[in-house]
Amino acid sequence: MKLLSIETSCDETAVSILNAEGSVDSARFRILGNALLSQVDIHREYGGVFPALAKREHAKNLVPLLHEALSQAGLLESHANTLSEDQKAELSELLVREPELNAALTAFLETTAKPLVDAIAVTHGPGLAPALWVGVNFARALSILWDIPVIGVNHMEGHLLSGLVRTEGEEFVISELQLPVLALLISGGHTELISMRDWLSYELIGHTRDDAVGEAYDKVARMLSLPYPGGPEVSRLAEAARAEDIQAPVTLPRPMIHDPHTDFSFSGLKTSVLYFLKAHPELSESEKKGLAREFEDAVADVLFAKTSRALLQTNAQTLVLGGGVSANTNIQRVFTEKCAQEHPEVELRIPAPMFTTDNAIMIGIAGYYRALQGKYSDPASLSADGNLSLV
Repeated sequence: MKLLSIETSCDETAVSILNAEGSVDSARFRILGNALLSQVDIHREYGGVFPALAKREHAKNLVPLLHEALSQAGLLESHANTLSEDQKAELSELLVREPELNAALTAFLETTAKPLVDAIAVTHGPGLAPALWVGVNFARALSILWDIPVIGVNHMEGHLLSGLVRTEGEEFVISELQLPVLALLISGGHTELISMRDWLSYELIGHTRDDAVGEAYDKVARMLSLPYPGGPEVSRLAEAARAEDIQAPVTLPRPMIHDPHTDFSFSGLKTSVLYFLKAHPELSESEKKGLAREFEDAVADVLFAKTSRALLQTNAQTLVLGGGVSANTNIQRVFTEKCAQEHPEVELRIPAPMFTTDNAIMIGIAGYYRALQGKYSDPASLSADGNLSLV
């Protein structure tokens, strides 16, 4: 099965072509085409993602990226194909809020043959609603005009499933997986523990009651006057402190670490950093490194303690990390060491670096699993949902 997949949930515009085969218990994927543009440099001056700007960039980049991904996959074929007035009207209605995209896609469709793909997978949530709608309407237009089925994919499901992937040569494989799976999904907008006892059947085990862990990283980075994106900058300082054996200038709290539940809280940790900086406004570079290290250690301690409790609660046989913060070196190190010590019966799967950032490949992987279960979407009614939940 060949899947065209589209991702526009935040500040990466991505289009990929995957060849997928196998069953839910043993699936194999090969990347035929993959095109991605990051907007990090554009949003840096705002200190965060500016939704209207993200939407504009998605609209500008989707057609060129589709062209590139199809070309890489050997599926791009020039062909004169004048759209009927009815088709043009339908396209204009679907893309009424993106006239630039409408013009570019019309020109593309009139000069390009329908590619040999079996389905279109697209992120329809969660994320920034204006950004999501661009990708969703783009996928709906392709689905209707090319008569190819479309699959709406939850962005976090993409992170979860791609975290289960192993690399075998040029292929990505999900196999030999022991259920139940416990997923720790950590990003700028999410901190949650999800149980998967059966494929694509999810239960919420724990979540943050305030800030997501990635949000806490970004806020601490701003307190330390670090450049955007702040999370990797905090980690850079923390790793430098460990390499130089710089100790923390303060002991930070580990919020709710001993409470008998699996929810998280990072607001108090962030506030403790703020109070310390107000009391010590002129930190040396060494003290900044030590503070970043202590913040990271506190985060990792809380994440593992809650995850450990959830492992016992769910009797999970596999633990998977997913989301942008799962790329954090210290979190990966702590989970690798402590899982081996405290939960040797549990297999830990950590995503490859390419799957920790937003990308279309993970959306194609999730789309394939949905296709195997016949979970296609209606292109006439598929909608974006910025708050879409897995459960």
